[in-house]
Amino acid sequence: MKTSRERSSLGVSLLVFVVAALVLPWIGAGPISLAHVLHREGPDYDILVQLRVTRTLLALLAGGALSLAGSLFQAMLRDALATPYTLGITGGASLGAVAVIAGGWPVIWGIPGTWFGALAGAFVVLGLVIGGSLRGRRISAFSMLLTGIAINSVCAACIIILGSYSGMSRSFSIAHWLIGSIDSISYASLAVLAAIVFVLGVFILTQARNWNLLAVGEQWAASRGLRVARVMRSGYIAGSILVAAAIALTGPIGFVGLIVPHLVRRRVSADHRILLPCVFLLGGAFLALCDALGRSVIAPVEVPAGAVLALLGGPYLVWVVRQRKPLEEA
Repeated sequence: MKTSRERSSLGVSLLVFVVAALVLPWIGAGPISLAHVLHREGPDYDILVQLRVTRTLLALLAGGALSLAGSLFQAMLRDALATPYTLGITGGASLGAVAVIAGGWPVIWGIPGTWFGALAGAFVVLGLVIGGSLRGRRISAFSMLLTGIAINSVCAACIIILGSYSGMSRSFSIAHWLIGSIDSISYASLAVLAAIVFVLGVFILTQARNWNLLAVGEQWAASRGLRVARVMRSGYIAGSILVAAAIALTGPIGFVGLIVPHLVRRRVSADHRILLPCVFLLGGAFLALCDALGRSVIAPVEVPAGAVLALLGGPYLVWVVRQRKPLEEA
């Protein structure tokens, strides 16, 4: 049963998410007239509805998805520093997306080509990591982590090679995509991303009890009747798809999957029934805020959201390492 503090944390997280969705689209390089928007007068109305609203919604969905996946991976590996980066998912999805950009396939069947590339790359890495971490019928979390780190290095090398052999314009597109940024997209693409995030988010949230057991330890979870290998496999697949779907549209944005889960676990609750929804809501709001800061602090120059997160996340990671405790004690 949720305590009053936990219920209030959920309420505050939801409020922060809603406020971010309503307020942040109005922040940008130039002011927007409310009167012009209400009367649907251009260019203010078009800038708000077609550019800033879609950009904010993308940041909310992508930030929530990456934070949720980071929290899930941390539970399965029982490591507060585990992220989609360390497991190789981001590297594989990035390699797939870069291959699509280098091949000159921006749109496939009306859908951004990077989606197909990112999902394909994530699933290839998924198979390699799970195959490399199997011990009989069990999945070794330690082997999964080491395999993911190794694959991530290989993917990074392949990305450099692809960038070197691409033309000037495509090399620039690859470099821009790899920085990680939030750009305006169509509402159709947003709807597809929202559907993926909703379905997988509901699945992950309904399995909160299983993540609680895994966070204690695999043997403990197995002694409570949990089919550890099956649950870890399903969690890894769900997290991988979430990451691939998000970064296909934003590029490999890091740190949001580390900072938000770690802070929420320390300040709110380690119970995944509370942790996961709070992480999703606050992670989305945090990425949207970083994007708003990047486009307004030194306007008209825009700083990509990935760069803003790196400036915040780098020092935070150093602090986490110095203060680090095992996940079971967090």
